[in-house]
Amino acid sequence: MDSARFRALGFALLVCCAGCSGLGAPADSRTPEATTEQAAQAAVRPPGQAAEDLQSGFQRVIKDVLPSVVQIETGSGLGSGVVYDGRGHIVTNAHVVGDGRTFRVTTANSKKPLAATLVSSYPEQDLAVVKLDTVPAGLRAASFGNSSKVQVGQVVLAMGSPLGLSSSVTEGIVSATGRTVSEGSDDGGTGATLANMVQTSAAINPGNSGGALVGLDGQVIGIPTLAATDPELGGGAAPGIGFAIPASTVRTIADQIVRSGRVTDSGRAALGITGRTFVDADFQPAGVVVVEVEDGGAADKAGIRPGDVIVRLGDTDVTTITSLTEALAERKPGDRTTVTYTHNGKEKTAQVTLGEQ
Repeated sequence: MDSARFRALGFALLVCCAGCSGLGAPADSRTPEATTEQAAQAAVRPPGQAAEDLQSGFQRVIKDVLPSVVQIETGSGLGSGVVYDGRGHIVTNAHVVGDGRTFRVTTANSKKPLAATLVSSYPEQDLAVVKLDTVPAGLRAASFGNSSKVQVGQVVLAMGSPLGLSSSVTEGIVSATGRTVSEGSDDGGTGATLANMVQTSAAINPGNSGGALVGLDGQVIGIPTLAATDPELGGGAAPGIGFAIPASTVRTIADQIVRSGRVTDSGRAALGITGRTFVDADFQPAGVVVVEVEDGGAADKAGIRPGDVIVRLGDTDVTTITSLTEALAERKPGDRTTVTYTHNGKEKTAQVTLGEQ
């Protein structure tokens, strides 16, 4: 859509809310009568005009972006994807493609599903890229925005194929940014811990995964990936709480897959261990016991050995393998931090330089 139109609309609303505080021509260039007449004209603005402008803006975004959102059919179900470039690359979630290698993709302009092949999947970030075997005429790539500019309260549209209903659109706002969430491994999930996620109130249902979360400037700000679940609802989706992988992360991972066929620089920190949640004498989670240490990894260099129990990373307490993974997700390879652990019942501290996952 035309972002300038929305900037102009926002400016006009700002002026109105500011009580017409002298913005415009100098006071001595207008007669009192002219000023009064202009104010009267503004006062009789047709009711509902602002709503019509907003509706027109929504429709323009949908017209511009929805043709770039596709439906992906796998051997086990349906998901969504976003056209990444004009060469037929489509970005989606790793949990959408699962173990599949070939797919059927329905684009906005295709009369029948098109064949596509997996380029690479990166479950650690729940992202994957597939490529159409034949690129149809008129294939339109989406424009991905800058995640750092996403603001809480920003109006967004989620586009995809929820419950198999292709080309569906829901509306909401950005509820929060910078969330770290862990995806379940049940029902085809990757079990990944994802940092810096965009939280939204736009409805995200099964089938929306891999689609587009779009701002009113027509740019994709994220890839909807999962919805929060509420234990009090029997594990059902919690209304109005969904999460999207930020566009900047999507571009980083997808660019590497398109260029090299795989992820060569994950940007994800690693301690270099295999571990499991340690349970104390009261059967309460009390840390992560080290099962295996990677040769030459961060933990190995710091002197951490199998059998040690990690209880803190930096200032963050570690009680479960999930809490350790979440703490690492907020750091970058090369960061220096402190690991607190117990060895033969005695607490120790080690300085580590984190590696890459």
